[in-house]
Amino acid sequence: ETTTFVLLLGATDNADAASALIAKYAAADLDAALANIAAHWEDVVGSVQVTTPDRAMDIMLNGWLLYQTLACRMWARTAFYQASGAYGFRDQLQDSMALVNARPDLTREHILRAASRQFVEGDVQHWWLPQRGVGVRTRISDDTVWLSYCVLHYIKGTGDMGILDAQVPFIEGQALQPGEHDSFYQPNISEKSATLYDHCVLGLERNTARGEHGLPLFGTGDWNDGMNRVGEAGKGESVWLAWFLYATLAAFEPVALARGDRKRAAQWRKSRAGLQKALEEHGWDGQWYRRGFFDDGSPLGSAQNAECRIDSIAQSWSVISNAAAPDRAAQALDEAFNQLVRPEDGVAMLFTPPFDTSLPDPGYVKAYPPGIRENGGQYTHGVIWAIFAHAKLGQADRAAAMFSLINPINHARNETEARRYRVEPYVIAADVYSVAPNTGRGGWTWYTGASGWMYRAGIEAILGIVREGDRLVIKPCVPASWEEYSVSIQYKSTRYDIMLRRGSIASATLDALVTAVSPAEYVVKLEDRGGEIRLSIPLEASAASAPESAGPQQSVA
Repeated sequence: ETTTFVLLLGATDNADAASALIAKYAAADLDAALANIAAHWEDVVGSVQVTTPDRAMDIMLNGWLLYQTLACRMWARTAFYQASGAYGFRDQLQDSMALVNARPDLTREHILRAASRQFVEGDVQHWWLPQRGVGVRTRISDDTVWLSYCVLHYIKGTGDMGILDAQVPFIEGQALQPGEHDSFYQPNISEKSATLYDHCVLGLERNTARGEHGLPLFGTGDWNDGMNRVGEAGKGESVWLAWFLYATLAAFEPVALARGDRKRAAQWRKSRAGLQKALEEHGWDGQWYRRGFFDDGSPLGSAQNAECRIDSIAQSWSVISNAAAPDRAAQALDEAFNQLVRPEDGVAMLFTPPFDTSLPDPGYVKAYPPGIRENGGQYTHGVIWAIFAHAKLGQADRAAAMFSLINPINHARNETEARRYRVEPYVIAADVYSVAPNTGRGGWTWYTGASGWMYRAGIEAILGIVREGDRLVIKPCVPASWEEYSVSIQYKSTRYDIMLRRGSIASATLDALVTAVSPAEYVVKLEDRGGEIRLSIPLEASAASAPESAGPQQSVA
């Protein structure tokens, strides 16, 4: 005999709604209800499916990473290690970028939601609780730039320029007082509103102030919130923010020109030139780029530092931003790989050595034990940017090896690895510890912005699949050992099945849809013809590959 028991677990706003929900499912065909849920998730994660020689990569890209991003980061905004339900301004903007292919409606919706948490002065709530809008106002410097960066990514992926004209209200509240790092309160919805374009511009222009080295001010955090004392006096500067701001201004300049905003575009061009000059004169440390400068003018992320001598994100973004001298950027990324990636421990560190006793005090990051979380551990969110940088330089083997190193599946392939890693092997961990006795142990799983970036690193940076409105740009950066891989993409009612294979394919199938930009780059025109379209495209070797491996890349059954 077989008996099925069904347990209902749910949550609603009140007892009446709970009773109605129970009554609904008590009378429902529960098998059909479960099938509907499965179909929903298949529609989301099935929007892009891949088959590569790396089975562990396939498992993460074909479901888990997108599920973690949407279910945990966008919807629940809570998990075992952090239970708040709050929206983080920069956090969920970055998460939403991974949804442009699968759920662009959610990306658009969240962009407008985030813009509505901007004060009339241009700064924003660093995080807020959606029920009443209560949240924290800070001096963290990078938040406002992420709004423009995310908007640009959404427009590029969807072609929806109309979002820039959406009217979004501001919020109003007590400004921070001198010496006040942050303030937690419920602001008022302002009667003043502006287009999303104007919200973006206002946010970018919050970062016009420069320090004595000509770099943007660090504030009480410039992405790494734990470095909240580097620039608390208003003089510390950020090299990383300079790269990020440069990249965003460069990408936003054509948008300004298209709207006839020539004066502002010219100002941004001048600002970028100043940033580039300051970065090369004061950011370069001799072998890599510094992380920034403390309020007292002493460097951070320099060879002269006993702690935090080299920081990953300053090197990665020197490449990603296109702002650095090419030879320096390549050298800096090479130094980061050699000093921060430890294949034998399964760790790629955010920086090294960890903070412990050195001065000046960088902030609460130093309160973490050495090698834990942002303090010199593998803080996965930032480390993933190195994958984009290696791919941008054509270093296919390093890009894929770092993906494999970070991939949680490869941390639990046997009992010994699983006992060391200790956390779920199917979702990204925010950090992996780098100091004994906890070396290789994962922490803070599920609730991490690393999941969305890891998804994009695999799809966009390595497999080279980038959606641009009604076309698909394909520019692979895969290991030389890969003979082929395939990508299946849903475009409206049409399924595009694309096979990339090394060998003598004379031309891509359906020439009318495919344009060869170069032997290593193709553009596929997306048309909604219904049914299935199969394409075969030649797979060329990447321009460059690094000989070293960042860890095991065995296939997983």
